[in-house]
Amino acid sequence: MDKINNTTKFEALLFVAGEDGLSLLELSNITGLSLSACQEQINKLNENYATNKNSAFTIIQTAERFRLTTKTVLEDLLKSYAKSTINQSLSKSAQDVLAIIAYKQPITRLEIDNYRSVSSSGVLTTLRALGLINVVGQVEAPGRPSLYATSEFFLDYLGINSLEDLPAVDKIELENENTGAESALFGNKD
Repeated sequence: MDKINNTTKFEALLFVAGEDGLSLLELSNITGLSLSACQEQINKLNENYATNKNSAFTIIQTAERFRLTTKTVLEDLLKSYAKSTINQSLSKSAQDVLAIIAYKQPITRLEIDNYRSVSSSGVLTTLRALGLINVVGQVEAPGRPSLYATSEFFLDYLGINSLEDLPAVDKIELENENTGAESALFGNKD
């Protein structure tokens, strides 16, 4: 097997980290490289993205964390995709995450992951792209995790006027992998 270069490793790590991103310290701990070497790899990767017109990606830094994201020039295209009929149905995972957020908001990704026992990073990115959820703040804790809540478009999507119009879901059902909330919100018949 070919040896994987550091730039490729950093790209993979940032991709998997999703919108949570990674700090230089985290990248250093994972890769064993110095902080300055990690910064150099981030710069190199971002330069590759900037000069490659066939690449859709860029790296942004916020709150001392690096995130892999799409170039701003693609914003209109991605908004069109999110609103298209191709993307009108939500996957079971997206429904689960959306139900958890609807009933437990504001909530962090880690709390959502604890309900589901799987990572929700990719689903959260999709729900944000669809405009169904928003980041409404950050927790004052290490890494400053984002807090998620449903958007006004979520209300439109469900055809309700306020969160008070959500179907009542027994608390026990909601805490049991959210099957009750997801079924109540989206009319699934399991």
